[in-house]
Amino acid sequence: MTETFELDARLAADTHFVGDLELSRVLLMNDARFAWLIVVPRRAGMRDLIDLALDEQHVLLREIGSCANALRDMDKPDKLNIAALGNVVPQLHVHVIARHEHDAAWPQPVWGAGTALHYDATALQRRLASLRTALRTR
Repeated sequence: MTETFELDARLAADTHFVGDLELSRVLLMNDARFAWLIVVPRRAGMRDLIDLALDEQHVLLREIGSCANALRDMDKPDKLNIAALGNVVPQLHVHVIARHEHDAAWPQPVWGAGTALHYDATALQRRLASLRTALRTR
């Protein structure tokens, strides 16, 4: 029997749904201090990039690139951070973060940097609409 994809509860609790690409679910981290997407392949039991079939690894890398390009165009960052750690949440997921030299964590990593500033309803809807247009998600 094939396992069904389920988003890790911690990712679900900390993010907003942007949309689905060919392989992956794209999520917006609920911290308005950072332009921060999370890309999660919709495959059950994946922990590391090499757990995906080679052709799916290529699709994932292309989708990460699409997310990075969207953030670059929208947010004009000084640097793009792309990371797949999984030490706390073992489900395969990739962080794509547009960093600015003036952001709340620069030059340190964003993890654990202060208290998250959640999007208000208006800003959230505006941000999600812009991301969905840029990524052409389903």
